[in-house]
Amino acid sequence: MSWVRVGPVASIPPGDHASTEVDGALVAVFNVDGEFLAVEDVCTHDGGGLAGGAVEGDQVICPRHGARFCLRSGRALTPPAYEPVRTFATRVVDGCVEVAPT
Repeated sequence: MSWVRVGPVASIPPGDHASTEVDGALVAVFNVDGEFLAVEDVCTHDGGGLAGGAVEGDQVICPRHGARFCLRSGRALTPPAYEPVRTFATRVVDGCVEVAPT
């Protein structure tokens, strides 16, 4: 597994997100109450980005059409999306957030 450094923990405060690229995929990394959760930054309904969506608990809401995805499993929770998004492993090393494909 190849880990990619996203940035310092302090640069992604709770409720915020950061974006990076892992193996050619755009990845959104969300800070959910101090826990970092990462998914591919693509809504499976229409291909729009998820990074700008509101986060409620461990769910992100697509800003385009309102589909909800679980940030832990990637599962699509509400229409119009039915397919899951890809998830990524996260870890903190030396004060920096890193992600890798699962």
